[in-house]
Amino acid sequence: MRPSWDEYFMKIASVVASRSTCLRRQIGAVIVKDNRILATGYNGAPKGLTHCMERDGGCLRDRLSIPSGQRHELCRALHAEQNAIIQAAVYGTAIQGSIIYVTHQPCVMCCKMIVNAGIKKVVFAGDYPDELSVEIFKEAGVELVRFKTGAGHAD
Repeated sequence: MRPSWDEYFMKIASVVASRSTCLRRQIGAVIVKDNRILATGYNGAPKGLTHCMERDGGCLRDRLSIPSGQRHELCRALHAEQNAIIQAAVYGTAIQGSIIYVTHQPCVMCCKMIVNAGIKKVVFAGDYPDELSVEIFKEAGVELVRFKTGAGHAD
Protein backbone atom coordinates (compact mmCIF):
# COMPACT_ATOMS: atom_id res chain seq x y z
CA MET A 1 0.00 0.00 0.00
CA ARG A 2 1.06 3.54 -0.69
CA PRO A 3 2.18 5.41 2.47
CA SER A 4 0.41 8.56 3.63
CA TRP A 5 2.39 11.80 3.41
CA ASP A 6 3.02 11.66 7.17
CA GLU A 7 4.36 8.10 6.91
CA TYR A 8 6.51 9.05 3.92
CA PHE A 9 8.11 12.07 5.59
CA MET A 10 8.59 10.27 8.94
CA LYS A 11 10.42 7.46 7.14
CA ILE A 12 12.66 10.06 5.52
CA ALA A 13 13.27 11.67 8.94
CA SER A 14 14.37 8.25 10.23
CA VAL A 15 16.84 7.88 7.36
CA VAL A 16 18.14 11.42 8.02
CA ALA A 17 18.64 10.44 11.69
CA SER A 18 20.96 7.64 10.60
CA ARG A 19 23.56 10.35 9.76
CA SER A 20 23.60 11.54 13.39
CA THR A 21 26.92 11.55 15.20
CA CYS A 22 25.42 11.82 18.70
CA LEU A 23 26.37 9.05 21.11
CA ARG A 24 23.14 9.37 23.12
CA ARG A 25 20.30 9.65 20.63
CA GLN A 26 19.92 9.82 16.86
CA ILE A 27 17.37 12.42 15.74
CA GLY A 28 16.27 13.40 12.24
CA ALA A 29 14.14 16.31 11.03
CA VAL A 30 12.54 17.12 7.69
CA ILE A 31 10.90 20.47 6.90
CA VAL A 32 8.12 20.20 4.34
CA LYS A 33 5.75 22.60 2.58
CA ASP A 34 3.10 21.60 0.06
CA ASN A 35 4.41 18.01 0.28
CA ARG A 36 7.88 19.11 -0.89
CA ILE A 37 11.03 18.73 1.20
CA LEU A 38 12.63 22.10 1.94
CA ALA A 39 15.41 21.12 4.37
CA THR A 40 16.67 18.26 6.52
CA GLY A 41 18.81 18.03 9.64
CA TYR A 42 20.27 15.55 12.09
CA ASN A 43 21.94 16.07 15.45
CA GLY A 44 25.70 16.37 15.59
CA ALA A 45 28.68 18.66 16.13
CA PRO A 46 28.84 21.95 14.18
CA LYS A 47 30.28 21.88 10.68
CA GLY A 48 34.02 21.24 10.66
CA LEU A 49 34.27 20.26 14.35
CA THR A 50 35.20 16.85 15.70
CA HIS A 51 32.21 14.64 16.40
CA CYS A 52 31.74 13.34 19.95
CA MET A 53 32.17 9.76 18.70
CA GLU A 54 35.67 10.74 17.51
CA ARG A 55 36.75 12.72 20.60
CA ASP A 56 38.76 11.40 23.52
CA GLY A 57 36.30 11.15 26.36
CA GLY A 58 33.27 11.07 24.06
CA CYS A 59 30.15 12.79 25.34
CA LEU A 60 30.64 15.34 28.12
CA ARG A 61 27.03 14.99 29.28
CA ASP A 62 27.50 11.22 29.62
CA ARG A 63 30.73 11.70 31.58
CA LEU A 64 28.90 14.07 33.95
CA SER A 65 25.85 11.74 34.20
CA ILE A 66 23.48 14.48 33.07
CA PRO A 67 19.94 13.15 32.44
CA SER A 68 18.29 13.47 29.06
CA GLY A 69 16.54 16.81 28.57
CA GLN A 70 18.82 18.76 30.94
CA ARG A 71 21.85 21.05 30.59
CA HIS A 72 21.69 21.37 26.79
CA GLU A 73 24.37 24.06 26.94
CA LEU A 74 26.99 21.40 27.76
CA CYS A 75 26.36 19.50 24.54
CA ARG A 76 28.62 20.09 21.51
CA ALA A 77 25.90 19.07 19.09
CA LEU A 78 23.23 21.03 17.34
CA HIS A 79 19.82 19.40 17.38
CA ALA A 80 18.24 18.04 14.20
CA GLU A 81 15.56 20.75 14.16
CA GLN A 82 18.21 23.46 14.57
CA ASN A 83 20.27 22.04 11.71
CA ALA A 84 17.22 21.85 9.43
CA ILE A 85 16.24 25.47 10.18
CA ILE A 86 19.85 26.61 9.69
CA GLN A 87 20.10 24.68 6.41
CA ALA A 88 17.00 26.49 5.14
CA ALA A 89 18.50 29.85 6.17
CA VAL A 90 21.89 29.14 4.56
CA TYR A 91 20.26 28.28 1.24
CA GLY A 92 17.64 31.04 1.39
CA THR A 93 14.66 28.70 1.66
CA ALA A 94 11.53 30.21 3.21
CA ILE A 95 10.01 27.82 5.76
CA GLN A 96 7.22 29.96 7.21
CA GLY A 97 3.95 28.01 7.18
CA SER A 98 5.72 24.66 6.82
CA ILE A 99 5.52 21.37 8.70
CA ILE A 100 8.49 19.79 10.46
CA TYR A 101 8.68 16.01 10.84
CA VAL A 102 10.94 14.93 13.71
CA THR A 103 11.82 11.49 15.00
CA HIS A 104 11.38 12.74 18.62
CA GLN A 105 9.41 15.50 20.35
CA PRO A 106 11.38 18.77 20.16
CA CYS A 107 13.08 20.17 23.27
CA VAL A 108 12.23 23.67 24.50
CA MET A 109 15.23 25.23 22.68
CA CYS A 110 14.14 23.77 19.35
CA CYS A 111 10.51 24.55 20.15
CA LYS A 112 11.29 28.27 20.44
CA MET A 113 13.20 28.22 17.16
CA ILE A 114 10.33 26.39 15.44
CA VAL A 115 7.84 28.97 16.72
CA ASN A 116 9.96 31.92 15.57
CA ALA A 117 10.64 30.31 12.19
CA GLY A 118 6.89 30.30 11.56
CA ILE A 119 6.58 26.53 11.27
CA LYS A 120 2.88 25.77 11.78
CA LYS A 121 2.89 22.06 12.60
CA VAL A 122 5.23 19.54 14.25
CA VAL A 123 4.78 15.82 13.63
CA PHE A 124 6.93 13.67 15.94
CA ALA A 125 7.28 9.99 16.78
CA GLY A 126 9.39 9.42 19.91
CA ASP A 127 9.09 10.95 23.36
CA TYR A 128 11.43 13.53 24.86
CA PRO A 129 11.21 14.68 28.49
CA ASP A 130 10.25 18.33 27.97
CA GLU A 131 6.79 19.48 29.04
CA LEU A 132 7.68 23.17 28.66
CA SER A 133 7.97 22.73 24.90
CA VAL A 134 4.44 21.27 24.80
CA GLU A 135 3.14 24.32 26.70
CA ILE A 136 4.95 26.76 24.41
CA PHE A 137 3.73 25.06 21.23
CA LYS A 138 0.16 25.21 22.57
CA GLU A 139 0.41 28.89 23.53
CA ALA A 140 1.99 29.77 20.16
CA GLY A 141 -0.71 27.93 18.22
CA VAL A 142 1.72 25.45 16.68
CA GLU A 143 0.00 22.12 16.12
CA LEU A 144 1.88 19.27 17.83
CA VAL A 145 0.95 15.83 16.49
CA ARG A 146 2.21 12.47 17.69
CA PHE A 147 2.81 10.25 14.66
CA LYS A 148 1.16 6.86 14.80
CA THR A 149 2.58 4.17 12.52
CA GLY A 150 0.02 2.82 10.11
CA ALA A 151 -2.33 5.75 10.75
CA GLY A 152 -3.72 5.51 7.24
CA HIS A 153 -2.85 5.84 3.62
CA ALA A 154 -3.76 9.04 1.83
CA ASP A 155 -2.72 10.95 -1.27
